[in-house]
Amino acid sequence: MIKKYNEVHASRKHIYMSIHKVRRILDQIRGSSYENILMILELIPYRASFTILKLLNSAASNANHNMGFNMQNLVILKAEVNTGSNSKKLKPRAKGRSNFIKRSTCHINIILNKQ
Repeated sequence: MIKKYNEVHASRKHIYMSIHKVRRILDQIRGSSYENILMILELIPYRASFTILKLLNSAASNANHNMGFNMQNLVILKAEVNTGSNSKKLKPRAKGRSNFIKRSTCHINIILNKQ
């Protein structure tokens, strides 16, 4: 991947959340400006919105500190979520048996671009 000088990215890995739950929020905010996204994420009642908000603030801080971009001119260029590894746990059941519990994880990548 060729990195351009007007793009800033942030990623978070191994989040204990389903990709479908994260993807429904990322589809709503993709292509919007940074200020609009902050208002949208504060009002969405899903658990994944807090994680995405933290990641978005991290990407905006990277853009401000490392590249000197103004936060009001930032737009989400690319927001994607990928599957991570599944952790398996054993849950005890009756009569000495046990069941597997699969916890899915995901990786979120956000790329910001200045207007």
